[in-house]
Amino acid sequence: MKNANIGISEENKQIITDQLSKILADEFLLYSKTLNAHWNIEGPDFHTVHVYLEKLYNDQQGIVDTVAEKIRGMGHYVPAQLHKYLQLTHLSEQPLDKNDSQSLFAELLRDHESIIIFLRENIKPMADKLKAEGISDYVTGLMEYHEKTAWMLRAHLN
Repeated sequence: MKNANIGISEENKQIITDQLSKILADEFLLYSKTLNAHWNIEGPDFHTVHVYLEKLYNDQQGIVDTVAEKIRGMGHYVPAQLHKYLQLTHLSEQPLDKNDSQSLFAELLRDHESIIIFLRENIKPMADKLKAEGISDYVTGLMEYHEKTAWMLRAHLN
């Protein structure tokens, strides 16, 4: 692939791509876990939660695609194998005892919060150290999305 001449050094583009690949892995795993919750939810609030989870996994699908496009914009190829995502992700898959909204939302909340922390740690370095202000802005917006979703999941759990 032809190098992207975007005013960021090759070394910094590699560092950015490495961090974006971790974000992509987290977002893809969260997408998968949200689909699992959507498919397997049970309980008296089934319909409402099922519909909400559909919105969440559709949002996640868009995020996954956008993160991948950011990697391509750096002039790099996207890691697109499940085994690579499992190596790169900060999330884990824990079997749940129940498929009720409380259990599923608690698991999704942990994941959103984990992603928020990782994103927050990357905002300033992306802008200040790596000179990727646009990526920093994108990561900030992504963090804000996860903060809002975490708040909504937390509200359901309280």
